[in-house]
Amino acid sequence: MTDTRGPQPQYEGYATGPLPGEREPAPGQASGPYHPPQAYPSPAGGTQGGRPQGTQGGAQGVGGSQAARRPRTGARTTPRTRKARLRVAKADPWSVMKVSFLLSIALGICTVVASAVLWMVMDAMGVFETVGGTISEATGSNEGNGFDLQSFLSLPRVLIFTSVIAVIDVVLATALATLGSFIYNLSAGFVGGVELTLAEDE
Repeated sequence: MTDTRGPQPQYEGYATGPLPGEREPAPGQASGPYHPPQAYPSPAGGTQGGRPQGTQGGAQGVGGSQAARRPRTGARTTPRTRKARLRVAKADPWSVMKVSFLLSIALGICTVVASAVLWMVMDAMGVFETVGGTISEATGSNEGNGFDLQSFLSLPRVLIFTSVIAVIDVVLATALATLGSFIYNLSAGFVGGVELTLAEDE
């Protein structure tokens, strides 16, 4: 096979001179590796190892944020409950006496009111009349009538009797509560008192 293109023209610069990478540097110019011309300008952060520095810093920032994040789990975390363990070291007798006095008065008033309501309900149902007639027939004789239950268990007598019991209850409850506070203070000095655990829901 023969070449029919004929003689090819020779370029003077490449035929006689060295290649661009083999050229000697000009006087006053530092020698270094050959860098071909770039079509696009380099990024503002410069390059390092063939990669832009800005991209590498951004990748490190993203990697650090992903490493700092904790993976989410599907299970819901239960709310924690704070607890405090306290101890009742001393009870003030004066405050115990005041509180017990007021509570006993309220209890006495409730007792009197409950007695009056109960008597009215039983009288409306005819309990006293029925029971009183039976007792009168059982205890009666030819000389006189028997025991009259209705007159003995009248409403004024019931209220007076209940009020006396309420007053006694007020005095006894106040005295016993105050004495109990003194006894508790003495026992707390030896064993440390009653321990309580208080919890707070979040």
